Amino acid sequence: MNSNVELFDLVVIGAGPAGLSAAVEARRAGLTVAVLDEQQRVGGQIYRAIENASDRRREVLGPDYAQGAELAKAFSSCGAAHLAGAAVWNVDRDKTVSYLQDGRGKTVQGRGIVIAGGAMERPFPIPGWTLPGVMGAGAAQILYKASGALPAEPVVIAGCGPLLLLLAQQYLDAGVKIKALVQTTGADDYLRAAPHILGALRGWSDLAKGAKMLRKIRAHGVATYAGASAFAIEGTEKAEALAFIHKGKRIRLASSLILLHQGVVPNTQLSWSLRAEHRWDARQLCWTPVTDGDGQIEETRIYIAGDSRGIVGAKASATQGRLAALAVARELKKIEIPAARGRREELQARLDREVRIRPLLDQLYRPRDEHRIPADDSVLVCRCEEVPAARIRQYVAVGCLGPNQTKAFGRCGMGPCQGRLCGLTVTEMIASERKVSPQEVGYYRIRPPIKPITLGELSNLDP
Repeated sequence: MNSNVELFDLVVIGAGPAGLSAAVEARRAGLTVAVLDEQQRVGGQIYRAIENASDRRREVLGPDYAQGAELAKAFSSCGAAHLAGAAVWNVDRDKTVSYLQDGRGKTVQGRGIVIAGGAMERPFPIPGWTLPGVMGAGAAQILYKASGALPAEPVVIAGCGPLLLLLAQQYLDAGVKIKALVQTTGADDYLRAAPHILGALRGWSDLAKGAKMLRKIRAHGVATYAGASAFAIEGTEKAEALAFIHKGKRIRLASSLILLHQGVVPNTQLSWSLRAEHRWDARQLCWTPVTDGDGQIEETRIYIAGDSRGIVGAKASATQGRLAALAVARELKKIEIPAARGRREELQARLDREVRIRPLLDQLYRPRDEHRIPADDSVLVCRCEEVPAARIRQYVAVGCLGPNQTKAFGRCGMGPCQGRLCGLTVTEMIASERKVSPQEVGYYRIRPPIKPITLGELSNLDP
């Protein structure tokens, strides 16, 4: 441990459901805790701006969002240090965390760390996806949570996943006109998901929510299309229409605002930078870090909780955060073994209930191959460096074996996002071209800084 750096029993990275719950649980066990988050207010993406959301906004966003207020209140009164506006750019295995705050480089150290970086929207590399007027449905929802921003014109929402239905319902409640809801989920998806229905029925309340959303959308007369495929955004300088195949026919929906979504994937930049082992999850079609049952990477006392460990949803993320904090408290001998064992059994039983519906959702809302692995060579894969799909295939043809080599061949993955927006697509494209598994292809080698940092900020590093 570095004696010149402020030391806490637990440092938590991320102030969403997992991070806040980890902090509350750790404080309950008597640990000193620091929570770092890029935003000025707690909540993460799920509970973004929950502390200052108006009654009207909470009503529109629904009870699941409003529940975040209780967690935010519990955190504010638990006694943890909240380092707001802190952009973490490096984590070392000695549990030193480097971050930027107010234009200065700073560090903090923990006896244990919980990484609760959450999830990000899955890339949707189809023709026209980079045109102005096209954005992620999740990003659109965050705009409303953060500032109350709503579309001023009829919108087309397209893709797959529970968020599509949720956003459609929220927009309708807020008075937004929806021109159409276009879903890729069709009969084949329901057949694939059928074996998981019995297990999901134990979480019947979540299924009931989905059914209620669909009824509301239909009651408003929104045009809906199920089993759609072959998406493409038409337009030259901006989005003009969404085109797709539905029941064998080509459909064109004119719109200048198109919201795309095909699920979320773990934010694994920090776990990759720690050189943690990762595995390709064939169910969720993404990389997940290898951890023990409590989320620990090897024997490091560095834990990963929530959606950055694998997509589980807000409630399960919160429970995972508590389990990780409890494990740290147990290792630091801040809690008696019998009490720790009983609390862990209680939390694990809760987690088991909260993830019962996940296998069904993973199968029902599986993104189509054609919307993850672009067949059109002109589609941009790396938006930062403007690398099209054709160039990735050319790289493979001349011997490129994995994403790291695409950097040397043509700077793919070397832009400001450091591969966040193209990494999964590049892995799957190379695997498809080579006819091997994504696990064999691998991922980018993520190095610090994982967030842009200027030389001036680095020179201002506090001792």
